[in-house]
Amino acid sequence: MPTHNPSFTVNDDVPVPASGEVWTVGAVILNHDGRAFAQKRSPHRRLFPDTWDIVGGHVEAGETVLEALAREVEEETGWRLIHVRRFLGTTTWTGDDGDGLRHEADYLVEVDGDLGHPTLEWSKHSAHDWFNRDNLARLKENRRPGEFLIHGLIARAIEDRPDKS
Repeated sequence: MPTHNPSFTVNDDVPVPASGEVWTVGAVILNHDGRAFAQKRSPHRRLFPDTWDIVGGHVEAGETVLEALAREVEEETGWRLIHVRRFLGTTTWTGDDGDGLRHEADYLVEVDGDLGHPTLEWSKHSAHDWFNRDNLARLKENRRPGEFLIHGLIARAIEDRPDKS
């Protein structure tokens, strides 16, 4: 589904939310060394406090999935989405906040901006880092067994990245 005047390119399919569904989006961002960006949610966050997360958030009313993806990347990092490389999949989950079922569309994306200096939303995130095979286990911090969505997404994106030789 095309967005309204997109300023980025898309290689893959895009889910279209049905009426009444709650959707979120997630962006796995790789740097030039193939490391993936993640930010640690603040300990006071209602959903998944003090855990590592990819860039993303809720799709707002009147917004397409890709418009939400571009907005969230810019809001959470200061970077600009320039290319959606690949659709990583849809996950359906229920948070511990009582707001019910959510559908999450995750993508491997390319961004423009100073990757060494993200502009974090410090009220929502307490840290950030770049992850590769050597430090992937940190993504499981403060998660219960089986709650490794972020770890799995980043591990898959690192291993299957299109520019990997």
